[in-house]
Amino acid sequence: MTAYRLGYCRTSTKQQDLGLQRDALIRAGVDPENIFEEQESGAKRDRPILAQMLKQLRPGDILVVWKLDRLARSLSHLLEVVEGLAKRGIAFRSVTEDFNTATPAGKMFFQVVGAMAEFERNLIEERRIAGIERAKAAGKQFGRKRLSDPGSTVGKGGAIAQAILAVQGGSSVNAASKAYGVGRATISRHMDSSFGQSVSVIVSGNKPQLKGHLNGHAQPLPELG
Repeated sequence: MTAYRLGYCRTSTKQQDLGLQRDALIRAGVDPENIFEEQESGAKRDRPILAQMLKQLRPGDILVVWKLDRLARSLSHLLEVVEGLAKRGIAFRSVTEDFNTATPAGKMFFQVVGAMAEFERNLIEERRIAGIERAKAAGKQFGRKRLSDPGSTVGKGGAIAQAILAVQGGSSVNAASKAYGVGRATISRHMDSSFGQSVSVIVSGNKPQLKGHLNGHAQPLPELG
């Protein structure tokens, strides 16, 4: 099977000229018919022309770019693409940096870059974990707020919080339920009395009442509504 050199040119805008890159790739031995040109931001990973070219590459081929940042704008993306090529038996060359994974020196350099990137990721993760531990030691709470937290002001959480505040302000459970579109059982499930009692709804006729439980014993609470 014949091995081919495929070139990739990229600029971020259509106002930028691809001529300089194209000429460099041709001098590097790439057939003009095998040059893929794209005008997209390098920060985008899902570039259609790049995806088409990567799909067309076969084992033994060489992907050639003018500069490393034409292929990727981040080290993680560059490593991802080049490692993927290596697994498929495809070499990668950057003309400006004289970087070529088809040579022993190029392979070694890429391995060193990959090891440094992994080391950096591990350091970032260690700092993140250490930061969380310090925050926990200082008393910071992590995770989502309870739906009944008054700090929840939007969505279902906000409606539950407002309904509970209304009941605590003297409204009936029925009225709060209708006003905020929250079920009576939901209100009671999330509602705590000022004494740490869990509150449940008891329907007596058409009038809901509240009944608290403290230390495992039923405690009557004032009738609402």
